[in-house]
Formats: sequence, structure tokens, C-alpha cells
Amino acid sequence: MITVNVHEAKTNLSRLLAQAEAGEEVIIARNGKPVARMVRVQKQGKRQFGSMKGRIRLDDSFFDPLPEEELAAWEGY
Repeated sequence: MITVNVHEAKTNLSRLLAQAEAGEEVIIARNGKPVARMVRVQKQGKRQFGSMKGRIRLDDSFFDPLPEEELAAWEGY
């Protein structure tokens, strides 16, 4: 993990991005206090329709009408 100040981060952004891409954690600080963390973005797998089938179960009561009080709260009354 490396820590840099804002000015250095702006000046060396490409180098810092390369370091984050290589797996290094970069902390950006303002006046010596950590403000942001730059890390490599993990690749997300392709979404597949139906991948949660069989993992989630809804009780039949899920489809019952909401009580008037709760319905009013959802509608902002």
C-alpha cells in the first residue's frame, strides 16, 4: 500500500493507475489524512438469466395485498 497526496496523485495519475492495476492499493490523502482508496476493479462475470432459480423462495403471502397503512406509507401519504 502506498499513500500519496492529492497533488502527487494528479501529477502521476497514469503511474498510480498502473500500480492499482498491478494489484497495489493506493491511498490518496489530503493534508496527510486518507481520503480515498484506489484499487483494481474486479472483473464481473456475465449475468445469466435464471441463475438464482431454486435459491429464492417466496411464501404465498408475499403476493397478498398490502395493509392500507403500509400501502399509504409506500405511496407517501
